[in-house]
Amino acid sequence: LQELNIHVSQAYPPRSASSWLPSRPRVGPVMLCAACEAGDVGRVRAEFDGANADVFLSSLDWTRGGDDGAAVVTRAPGRLDVMGGIADYSGSLVLQLPLREGCFAALRRRTGGAEGLGALHVTSRATDGAGRGESINVPLESLVCSNGEGELVPISWEQWASLKSTWSAEQQWAAYVVGGLLVLMHEGHITPVRARPAGKECCLGDPTLLIGREQVEIVLQSAVPEGKGVSSSAAVEVASLSAFAHGFGVQTLIDDARELALCAQRVENKAVGAPCGVMDQMASATGQSGQLMALVCQPATVEGHMPLPAHLRLWGIDSGVRHSVGGADYGSVRTAAFMGRTLLSRTRASGPLSYAIHVTPSELDSGLINCLPEQLRGSDFLASEAQGHGDSATRIDAARTYAVRACVRHPIMENWRVQLFSQLLAAPPSTRQLQTLGELMFQSHASYSLVGLGSDATDDLVRRVRNVGEARGLYGAKITGGGSGGTVCILTDDSEQAAAAVREIAREYGELHLGGVPARLFEGSSPGAAQFGALRLEG
Repeated sequence: LQELNIHVSQAYPPRSASSWLPSRPRVGPVMLCAACEAGDVGRVRAEFDGANADVFLSSLDWTRGGDDGAAVVTRAPGRLDVMGGIADYSGSLVLQLPLREGCFAALRRRTGGAEGLGALHVTSRATDGAGRGESINVPLESLVCSNGEGELVPISWEQWASLKSTWSAEQQWAAYVVGGLLVLMHEGHITPVRARPAGKECCLGDPTLLIGREQVEIVLQSAVPEGKGVSSSAAVEVASLSAFAHGFGVQTLIDDARELALCAQRVENKAVGAPCGVMDQMASATGQSGQLMALVCQPATVEGHMPLPAHLRLWGIDSGVRHSVGGADYGSVRTAAFMGRTLLSRTRASGPLSYAIHVTPSELDSGLINCLPEQLRGSDFLASEAQGHGDSATRIDAARTYAVRACVRHPIMENWRVQLFSQLLAAPPSTRQLQTLGELMFQSHASYSLVGLGSDATDDLVRRVRNVGEARGLYGAKITGGGSGGTVCILTDDSEQAAAAVREIAREYGELHLGGVPARLFEGSSPGAAQFGALRLEG
């Protein structure tokens, strides 16, 4: 810890509280709360530098910390969906790589202003001329109500929806952050109060939130681009929730990265209204730098973290087509998958299915597939299945027709593709290994198109990879995440000619589709939120 403080002090000289000057905003001594306690100072130093924390810290315009003179900084990365993707909500194994790009969050707590003016101040900073640079102030009074017994309780989700409807379209992004505070109140981690004991100030770690006068400030800066299928929303959710957890002493989320991820998923499902699985949040919270997270989504069990074999590399190329997990296509595909699971449960001799992937490909093709209509109208399903489809994150539109057979077949087959992919990664290096891994990725990509989640742009990128092929070290490619655009994941060997070929594809694609600007490349990795830990700033 002493070695780390010396290192950090070279960039951020220790200062007293009086030296938090507006003209030159700086921070005082930095202490890592998590990783330093493990004693691995060398690793933490490298990750601290590699995550560009100094850029974020030096940009803070706070003249001091909160009432206790302290602030906390957390970070969570985006992720590259290598295999699994939308099969997560059907219980599949998925393989995810935490990206180099991440989101920082800084939080401080202070008391100020007249009674009734307590607020949550959320600021999102633009990065390198891109991303959003916006702020929103949410009165704390708008997030609570009385339970009729003199106690404050968080507003209901129906009231939350009404509150969000008063925000402009440009402010809706804040639901990813404000919703986190509301979820933590709903789950009893943060207690809203009207008063604290005399002399007690706002301080990091206090689980009470002084509704009338407390000012909670959180500043975000994300390098994870929006709408690219690399989990920008999960990075924001996990980083901000981690900041709230450290700021309000939510030890459960500090100690257990899985619980942090599940809580972030609830933010997206309940507060944002996007029917995502837990894959993205788990990768952002539990990911290990340079390793694939192997996650069984039943609902969220990390089987392990697999170091990438030295003879291969994974890349991402942004297609330039905006992806949204809240889009109608993604929601209808998920709805259809749960409708199909319900029909399989009714037909399968061994009884109800907890997850669709509990049906094996051979079972499906031996006759079960025949109980699944290729197309099914929502009204017809609801007429025969009074209990619904069993998915709280989506609703069946009675007037819509769903491609049930394809949407159930995809996760069942994808789970087995991911299982094989995982086993092959552990095999001795060979050309045949790379060829088979690549073919599994091509199959996954084709299956996305069959359920309606492909796009011309991502098809173009995958076709370019296939055309270049193994002669230059390119073996496979696939659309990622929720599909319908976003990013394509590419598998190559570790040669310089393969790297040059990927960059050439990005350049040529950009010249044709992006106004001459090379398509954005994703390469490299960084720690998940738990591995990064938290920085406590004092000054």
